[in-house]
Amino acid sequence: MIILASNSESRASILRQAGVVFVQKGCDFDEERIVATTPKNFVYQATLGKYEACLKEMGLDTPILVADTVVTAQGKILRKAKNREDARYILELQSASVTSIITCMIYASKSLYFLDISSTDYTFSRFEEKKLQAYLDSEEWQGKAGACMVEGFCKPYIQHVKGLESNAMGLGIEKLLPFIDV
Repeated sequence: MIILASNSESRASILRQAGVVFVQKGCDFDEERIVATTPKNFVYQATLGKYEACLKEMGLDTPILVADTVVTAQGKILRKAKNREDARYILELQSASVTSIITCMIYASKSLYFLDISSTDYTFSRFEEKKLQAYLDSEEWQGKAGACMVEGFCKPYIQHVKGLESNAMGLGIEKLLPFIDV
């Protein structure tokens, strides 16, 4: 058994589908205080900060898995949209562009420390204005980094994928499984 130190339902679902036995328990870490010059550096600092907070709180009696994901397009880190206008701006940056989803994960036990940073790149066609408007109206963009999920609104616009889709969903399970007991 492991501790999934994340409140993400997507990460929990990925672990369940892989047959990993886990308990889900998030840890508090304020990502807003991170100062980073690149998306990779940001996601690394966020994951490391969460790991250190969880380690302090829980120790390593049970192995811990911590992960964070950042979305980037046109050189900008695309966090969770603050409001509808911000969501539109974030989505327009991704329309007819390449969007990278970078996930960093740390898995640690008493005998192992595994860290991985991976990127999955999506080439999107131009988002149709009517569908974009309907998506904004639905408010499904709320709480999502990059204001969308590749298995949701963005899916019909995917022209090309480079990298692991599980990574884009928040956890590169194919890279993790060799290091944990299922």
